[in-house]
Amino acid sequence: MSVAEPEVRIIDADTHLTEPADLWTARMPARWKARAPQVLRHEPTGTWRWTIGDRWCSMVGNYSMAGWKEFPPSCPPTLADADPACYDARARLAHMDANGIFAQVLYPNVIAFEGHAFMALDDEELKLACVSTYNDYQAEFASEAPERFVTLAVLPFWDLSASLAELRRCHALGHRGVLWAATMDKHGLPDFTNSHWDPLYSLAQELGLSINFHVGVGNTAEEIEQAMNRDGYDPAFNAARSSMSFISNARTIGLLLTSGLCDRFPRLDFVSVESGFGYVPFLLDSLDWQWLNANAPAHYPDRLLPSEYFRRQVYAMFWFEKESLDLLPRYQDNVMFETDFPHPTCLQPGPGSAAPSPAEVIARDTAIVGPEVMRKVLQDNASRVYHID
Repeated sequence: MSVAEPEVRIIDADTHLTEPADLWTARMPARWKARAPQVLRHEPTGTWRWTIGDRWCSMVGNYSMAGWKEFPPSCPPTLADADPACYDARARLAHMDANGIFAQVLYPNVIAFEGHAFMALDDEELKLACVSTYNDYQAEFASEAPERFVTLAVLPFWDLSASLAELRRCHALGHRGVLWAATMDKHGLPDFTNSHWDPLYSLAQELGLSINFHVGVGNTAEEIEQAMNRDGYDPAFNAARSSMSFISNARTIGLLLTSGLCDRFPRLDFVSVESGFGYVPFLLDSLDWQWLNANAPAHYPDRLLPSEYFRRQVYAMFWFEKESLDLLPRYQDNVMFETDFPHPTCLQPGPGSAAPSPAEVIARDTAIVGPEVMRKVLQDNASRVYHID
């Protein structure tokens, strides 16, 4: 940006907050502490891993790779070995300042990607307590700098009534969006476009809270295990699997734009998170093409084209892309910037990463699309969606 232009306050629209090992054991009522999610040593592998009920889940450092000394599948064996900015609010603010980032939207790790394990717990009160405890922790973390940390409500998606109650509570706590799953049907629940969920979408619209679909949230235990892929790790397979996971949100966007959901909730913002931008122009072209060739307007005469709904109320993100950037100006009102800190593919240089820094990426992209477009992508769009003054 030139010195003559107003300062752009960069908003990183997708980062992750690493859960402390004692998050649940230290905060939940005593009657549940023995059964609360916790970190234990997995003796067969010698690794420290999250346990939820009777399930062994991800290694504790798996999601905290920023600056790590080795490439995957290596990861910090304990949180003491990870960058403190992964889990400490003051260290995170210092990291943001060093990278020129004003605000971050915070996504969870364990309770998001291991949601199947929380759902499988056999005590409904315990399950709800796990969710509310995490949401309280987010609010506590953000209180260090509420103008710079954006928290999103995690909901007990298996219980609609409880989700509505928790959403109201989280809104009162200051949460500014909803983390939601696009794969409800994999868990025996109605598809996310089903009218079953309309009370939740209606409440989110009423409260001005966006619905955020992060890739990997709502996956099954088998899918998460494949993603971890620690035994017999093959970097070639991992490169393919990770890339396909980004594009998996094409299904989410496609169903969202053709289901009537945007018609029912025209003021509700939907965000595709950690899924990239480059495939979106083709996807929208394809959706419009098929919509017209299926004669959908004759069956749904009051609906807009899928691409029109996208431009009105749907957002995508990008961080490392280069080849598709020349298309960005055409969608400049519907794209946000992310770093994915501190995940393995985040914009964080280090011995175990090929990534450039956020500043390098922003400078490169600005040279391609211009400062006016980048201002929207870096600041204006996220400011509007997440109510950042």
